Amino acid sequence: MDRVKNIEKLEETGKIWDLAVIGGGASGLGVALDALSRGLSVVLVEKADFAKGTSSRSTKLVHGGVRYLAQGDVMLVFEALKERGRLLKNAPHLTHNQPFIIPIYTFFDKLQYSVGLKIYDWMAGKLRLGKSKFISKEETLKRLPRVKQEGLKGGVVYHDGQFDDARLALSIAMTCNEMGGNMLNYTKVNALIKNNKGKITGIQVRDLIGKKNYQIKANMVVNATGVFTDKILQLDQPSAPKSIQPSQGIHLVVDQSFIGGKDALMIPKTTDGRVLFAVPWQDKLVLGTTDTIREKAKLEPEALAKEIDFVLETASAYLTKKPTKSDVLSVYAGLRPLAAPKEGSTKTKEISRSHKVIVSDSNLVSITGGKWTTFRKMGEDTVNQFSKVSGKSIGKSQSAEIKYHGYTEHPQEGHWKGYGSNAEKIQKMIQDDPKLGELLHSEYPYTLAEVIWAVKYEMAIKVEDILARRLRILFLDAKAAKSIAPKVAQLMAKMFGENEDWINEELSDFEKTANKYILK
Repeated sequence: MDRVKNIEKLEETGKIWDLAVIGGGASGLGVALDALSRGLSVVLVEKADFAKGTSSRSTKLVHGGVRYLAQGDVMLVFEALKERGRLLKNAPHLTHNQPFIIPIYTFFDKLQYSVGLKIYDWMAGKLRLGKSKFISKEETLKRLPRVKQEGLKGGVVYHDGQFDDARLALSIAMTCNEMGGNMLNYTKVNALIKNNKGKITGIQVRDLIGKKNYQIKANMVVNATGVFTDKILQLDQPSAPKSIQPSQGIHLVVDQSFIGGKDALMIPKTTDGRVLFAVPWQDKLVLGTTDTIREKAKLEPEALAKEIDFVLETASAYLTKKPTKSDVLSVYAGLRPLAAPKEGSTKTKEISRSHKVIVSDSNLVSITGGKWTTFRKMGEDTVNQFSKVSGKSIGKSQSAEIKYHGYTEHPQEGHWKGYGSNAEKIQKMIQDDPKLGELLHSEYPYTLAEVIWAVKYEMAIKVEDILARRLRILFLDAKAAKSIAPKVAQLMAKMFGENEDWINEELSDFEKTANKYILK
């Protein structure tokens, strides 16, 4: 992806795009992908970096949603299981099959979860990732050596998918770019353009890097901004009522030794009625999540003390090696864009996660709700509105079969896996210039070559883009990320032809962000 070339495309006079998509997270990327699969022209603008918000802060699961099954949201689970299967097929370099174990302490739980997960298996049909089964106490302890033994009767094993959310978003953005989509980060929408009938005919944007404004004409404008949906709705209609209720979910990242095995732990009932996961991810363990109503949507939300305590206490009740605050390598918070509840209801876990497509009187199309697993289906349902809005006919969706950028059936092991077929190209850079094989940090496998790759081909503009979403180190070990930031900033400055002032400003910005990921 070449940002300079993509910005230049905005200068074509008289160009009318079929779709202008606002938002470069999971839902916006799903819309772009589906529209391109039908032969439509697409420009996508994101005010920060791709997946900067909610889409890089998930539990890293591609799942049907065992919890939604328990709540009776059967259609959502059917849809999600189908999409889960497709994602694992189309992005084997960014996804894998992850076994989960639910520890069983009562006979009723054994019956309840065994039956429930058999239904889950059956619903997945031929896209099933593995059979669920009951295992003995001995086998449970062999596979989860650090789970609480007292009263343990065994465990129920089931399978879901796991993925790298931010790198998947990047892979989809690159796929869209290759299909002719014009993908732009750091491009902010300032206004919606309307004709004399009050119908939307485009967007006015500002390139935050080049500091220049552009007008983009489009047959359909899509608002796919997640928790910021209301900001765009208010650009359309200043008196628009609140439609989104942000709900915060936090995750704590600790060493993988706290679980002692490769299986994930799922705790089905916590004091706030949610499930708690302990999931191995990139040689660490991700513990989460919470469900806390937040009034304001923020680009960089922060975990609350009570959420941190809740996750640590709940995990400690089930683990023999109990994690404490000093064990937390990184803490990250994300905001779910839930539909604002009706008056009087405050229970976010009861709000359906299924998505909605809304078309306003001015023809602004907004996609709200949903989850990462169903991003492609959300895109398809949104693009289905194109004929109604534009009056032009449209072909059938082809996005279910698209293999994502970097696709390879035999990805390399370790952190190279996330690059898929590009891993060999980066390794060739190191072969040609061994200095590029220098590690950024002695305890982590990331190299100088990957910084160069991210800038040249993955549209990384800021130090944070690299350390948070290209290499994921900020999410795995925030202090390590801080320590390697100067090296990354200097290399980027050299590539961009920037001076010391740029380096200092970048490091100051990154430090402010990174401090939010470190437990005080």
